[in-house]
Amino acid sequence: MSRYTGPKFKLSRRLGISLSGNGKDLKRPFPPGQHGPGQRKKVSGYGMQLLEKQKLRHMYGLNEKQFRNLYNKASKQQGISGENFMVLLESRLDNLVYRLGFSNSRAGARQLVSHGHVIVNGKKVDIASYTVSTGDVIGLRERSKGLSVVKEAVANRNYLPGYLEFNEAGMEGKYIRLPERAELPQEIDEKQIVEFYSR
Repeated sequence: MSRYTGPKFKLSRRLGISLSGNGKDLKRPFPPGQHGPGQRKKVSGYGMQLLEKQKLRHMYGLNEKQFRNLYNKASKQQGISGENFMVLLESRLDNLVYRLGFSNSRAGARQLVSHGHVIVNGKKVDIASYTVSTGDVIGLRERSKGLSVVKEAVANRNYLPGYLEFNEAGMEGKYIRLPERAELPQEIDEKQIVEFYSR
């Protein structure tokens, strides 16, 4: 299955979370369609697990194959599979470019990476799924620092996670440590996702 390219607001309303991160897509807090308001469906256990999986998958903008492969990688690591999985998602290059504020959305961050604007430890990396290691420095190529979309996004950034450092002068950030569960999306119940893939 390829990446979702349909209406984002409709998808956010169906999943019940803000995929844009600004909350504008949940002005109508009920599912889309003529039967959306007042809908009272009893959701099965499998349905709840599937919903949590779809929430996280669409939040990070992955297709099913990428998502499943990353889960398999997380399940082989020591520790809690669900938390390992979310840390791996958070360590993707496109996500960290978004977290540093170089872009207003993960889709925009993915485009910056794939178009060759991003460097990691001084070398160009154009693979959005690249896993960033702790201690790595993420920056922009010299000619990309003047892009108006980047300047605007950095100026509008209102939050920087505790596991990142940002150098305004050099327009670069450092991934100083792995994130803790409390710093990751609270609206996700990763235990349901583990149960979904453990069937």
